[in-house]
Amino acid sequence: MFPRPLTPLAAPNGAEPLGRALRRAPLGRARAGPGGPPLLLPSMLMFAVIVASSGLLLMIERGILAEVKPLPLHPPSREAAAWRRALPRPAGLPLGPGDPDWQVRQDVRNRTLRAVCGQPGMPRDPWDLPAGQRRTLLRHVLVSDRYRFLYCYVPKVACSNWKRVLKVLAGVLDSVDVRLRMDHRHDLVFLADLRPEEIRYRLQHYFKFLFVREPLERLLSAYRNKFGEIPEYQRRYGAEIVRRYRAGAGPSPAGDDVTFPEFLRYLADEDPERMNEHWMPVYHLCQPCAVHYDFVGSYERLEADANQVLEWVRAPPHVRFPARQAWYRPASPESLHYHLCSAPRALLQDVLPKYILDFSLFAYPLPNVTREACHQ
Repeated sequence: MFPRPLTPLAAPNGAEPLGRALRRAPLGRARAGPGGPPLLLPSMLMFAVIVASSGLLLMIERGILAEVKPLPLHPPSREAAAWRRALPRPAGLPLGPGDPDWQVRQDVRNRTLRAVCGQPGMPRDPWDLPAGQRRTLLRHVLVSDRYRFLYCYVPKVACSNWKRVLKVLAGVLDSVDVRLRMDHRHDLVFLADLRPEEIRYRLQHYFKFLFVREPLERLLSAYRNKFGEIPEYQRRYGAEIVRRYRAGAGPSPAGDDVTFPEFLRYLADEDPERMNEHWMPVYHLCQPCAVHYDFVGSYERLEADANQVLEWVRAPPHVRFPARQAWYRPASPESLHYHLCSAPRALLQDVLPKYILDFSLFAYPLPNVTREACHQ
């Protein structure tokens, strides 16, 4: 019924396994337990994967791949193909088989995930993870038993709207259009609420998905929202950032005027595994090697991908993903370009490695912050 889960991909003949190369890298590693295999952490060697992904995406932008149909990872059965053709499609939103850009991006993501996650030493299920990483993962995976799916929520990637959808599917809300302040915990079920045997069953039998966003655009969105609008974040994080990184700040700054370079300096000094969820890398939130997701949607195609998921899980026809509000102004590529070009390049070099797996695994090209690009 659903897209088939990813399976490990062996390294090409004669090629050094990526896991072995990563373990030689100096950025560190963790172990699953005494004597257990090493669990790989982000490495600069992942840039090789990103270059390949970026090249494909650049070809898409230039229209070179407009007529290319990539080979399917799993040839669909006749029954599955007929079932998908019968699904209604939102008007004006090309999906899956009819959209070459969508096909290529999904193909790149799937193949990269299989290549990286299939290497020796990578976690294969949540119980391969250290306790802290497993706890973070289980606290971010939402459960719908009625529709048999698991959704790993990523803050700043429309997770509030997805939680609203889950509450409608559970019968808690009448409509996704109800305008109430979102309670991010009440009336929701997380994998962390379940017993280990219940977790294993759902991981094996339920449809699993997450949504991702260009990593630095997600950071900019979190920066604008949390330090520009939320007093709690200004007091808890903003004040500390100003004390650390601004000369002459004084002992009690308000924290409501954090600059983007100051925020980046803070991120460069933080351990990704202990970051606040709004800027923690997606890799650490959702562990895409330990959980074999059936689908990875894009914020860039949010409405189309989200409604495709709702069709796959056979949600009632009246349940559609909420449309973006007219007043909402997301962080744009132009705004991101401005902020990145205004930041010291050395600072970006310190921050990017922490998000390198988000760029590579989900097929996002690295930002172009050369002098030429920034002066355009």
